[in-house]
Amino acid sequence: MISALKGEVWDALPNRLVVGCGGVGYLVHVPISTFDRLNPFKGAEVFLKTYLYVRENTLSLYGFATDEERDLFLLLIERVSGIGPSIAMAILSGMPVEDFQRYVVEADVAALSRIKGLGKKTAERVVLELKDKVGVVESWQGGTETGGAARDAELALIALGYKQNEARKAVDAARKANAAAGVDDLIREALRGLS
Repeated sequence: MISALKGEVWDALPNRLVVGCGGVGYLVHVPISTFDRLNPFKGAEVFLKTYLYVRENTLSLYGFATDEERDLFLLLIERVSGIGPSIAMAILSGMPVEDFQRYVVEADVAALSRIKGLGKKTAERVVLELKDKVGVVESWQGGTETGGAARDAELALIALGYKQNEARKAVDAARKANAAAGVDDLIREALRGLS
């Protein structure tokens, strides 16, 4: 799996980039938020967190400027029924990750349904499934108490398929072992504890 790309921008459009790495040009679909953050131009060097989407007749590479964007993308396509990569990218292009989290926590369906391509019924399903099935909302609500790195590590574990309570326990144990650990270290240590 391709988890990151670092290379030269060969072509740049608001929703996709061609990134040259070792003589190969990778077509990477990016949300508007990532495009705006990177401000890519031909010849510039970029670093993208990526996810390779594989289906029977589809092989698509999605790129993100931050772990939070990639984690939310994975959470949406893997945990919310009826949400595929195109709607997940529309969500990321439509609002910042923090706003999306706040609207889900507050169950603000009207705000979510303002995103182009996300109707009222789909927005309701997103809120319902993230609240009930995944337990992510509790993590987002408790984010200020547990700290940003711990919250992000917990969400990454949930996106990988772990249950919310398992993820929280593993991250708490990792924080006790190293209180100053960053997100990547917390995830690595938590995965050790979960295996």
